[in-house]
Amino acid sequence: VFQLAACGDSEADQRKAFITLLQSVPSQPGSAPPTLSEEQKKRLGPFANDYAILTTFSQQLRQSMAVSLKPLLEHVSQIRVPQDYLTQRDGVRSTVGAINLLGQQVQTAKTQADSARRNLSQPQEIQVLYERVYSLVVVQPAVAVGNVVPAAATLAQQLAQVGDFLQAQGKQAIFVGNQVQFETAQQAARYNALITPLATQQRDLMNGLQPLLPLLQPSL
Repeated sequence: VFQLAACGDSEADQRKAFITLLQSVPSQPGSAPPTLSEEQKKRLGPFANDYAILTTFSQQLRQSMAVSLKPLLEHVSQIRVPQDYLTQRDGVRSTVGAINLLGQQVQTAKTQADSARRNLSQPQEIQVLYERVYSLVVVQPAVAVGNVVPAAATLAQQLAQVGDFLQAQGKQAIFVGNQVQFETAQQAARYNALITPLATQQRDLMNGLQPLLPLLQPSL
């Protein structure tokens, strides 16, 4: 009798610890669930596997963004004057392939998470909390990535085109402070046509990134 009571208490403690953990996950979409220590995993018992579904997806998403969206944003932040389109051109172009792969990588990770989640057997009180956290950590970021990939790829390609154009002009493009001068009106018109969409494209990207910003921060 004493042994059975001890087992029951242990399961109840594990359930309580898991509920407390789920409640501690920030309510902001894209929030990365904290990594657990070995001691925390022991306190959760089998619920540690349920939690691992969340952390695994979050880590995969963070890693994929670290080699695609984050480098693009770093290159964009370095473009302050027209000559910067030239110096950042190769770096920007190198991000396009990774950005195009990002959507596929995240969809694969979400499919794996969905499959693991379907196999869970949880008490009702945990199911409700887990559903909310799963939406914040997995579902909403996956949707956000699907929306942001086209905007990121468009901006990267447009920035590279501006750099290509300036490179092709050679010495006919004269950089003076934060301006560039051309020998002909046609060159100036083409340059203006290339840079005009950039402000809107960058705004669209930053708006789409809002649900993902926590995952672009350095992990602790």
